[in-house]
Amino acid sequence: MRLRALVLAAGLGTRLRPLTDDLPKPLLPVHGQPLLGLTLRRLAAAGCEAVAINLHHGAGHIRKAFGGEHAGLPLTWSEEPRLLGTLGALGPLAGFFAGADLALVVNGDSLCRWPLAELLRRHLETGALATLLLSARADPAEFGGGVGVDRAGRLLFLRPPSGPGAPGAPAVPGATGGADGPAGGASSRPARGTRRRVFAGAHVLSRGLLQRIAASPAPAPADFVRDLWEPLLAEQPGCLGSLTTRRRWHDLGTPRRYLAATLDWAGAGGLWISPAAAVAPSAAVRRSSLEAGSRVAAGAVVEDSVLLPGASVGAGCEVRDSILGAGVELPAGDHVRSQIVVAGGARSDLRPR
Repeated sequence: MRLRALVLAAGLGTRLRPLTDDLPKPLLPVHGQPLLGLTLRRLAAAGCEAVAINLHHGAGHIRKAFGGEHAGLPLTWSEEPRLLGTLGALGPLAGFFAGADLALVVNGDSLCRWPLAELLRRHLETGALATLLLSARADPAEFGGGVGVDRAGRLLFLRPPSGPGAPGAPAVPGATGGADGPAGGASSRPARGTRRRVFAGAHVLSRGLLQRIAASPAPAPADFVRDLWEPLLAEQPGCLGSLTTRRRWHDLGTPRRYLAATLDWAGAGGLWISPAAAVAPSAAVRRSSLEAGSRVAAGAVVEDSVLLPGASVGAGCEVRDSILGAGVELPAGDHVRSQIVVAGGARSDLRPR
């Protein structure tokens, strides 16, 4: 089986500002590696023969950081002067996917040890047109209500129904009646046994579906949910499958989520300190991530925080629940709580998720 992949990395990074003002989202570090690098390693381990990455904001910086190959994978760059959308991104890459038997499409702002081999097996076993990876740990209420799946893992809807006949209403016959939870109008509630899950940023597409997309390119910008998955469910109920995982998954769309994901990635204790960071013996660092070149001086406290490369914490400082940008220098005795501090000293509140 020839497996190729697309990493969707053309976002503007607007919600991650000010972190992304100078550093594109795919280059944000997680324990010493850029986010895109972690994703490419997962794709290489899954057996991909080549990967395409679409780009927009910071495209030149990203290409310079990775070049033409990473983790043994040849890289194809697809720059989008005009954003094409998640589905529209496939249009310029029709030739790239022409010889592929399967395609993995993954979100470039997701952090997960994706069970991609298991996802591919599930897809081949069921014969679905596409198979989506879903998270059992993420709260659907935080992600637009989540998607609906039946006991067999078939997708019922991609957006919670808002009333009888509404877009996203259950597309599998008999998928009305009892409910697992409120979903709008009574007649549009999912069937008993339906589970709401959160899309975990990875899906696999069959060769037939790739050929269909190439033959009838969607107008740009085009979205997977609105312009492909929902029309397919209406046309062929039960044609989309899923795999639900309990592995940790994070959407790094906001600074708060980036902070939470980075600390969670460290596992028990939530502490990761780069070998190239320097921490004074009398400093206290707890549940934090310190990237290369960061420094914590004597008597300082760093807790529940992320220090990006080259960030410096002066003597006696307290940094809690915060992100210090690359090259930030805090003067001795400074106090930072629930804030983002970037080079030049500008500060902003670290808002909720």
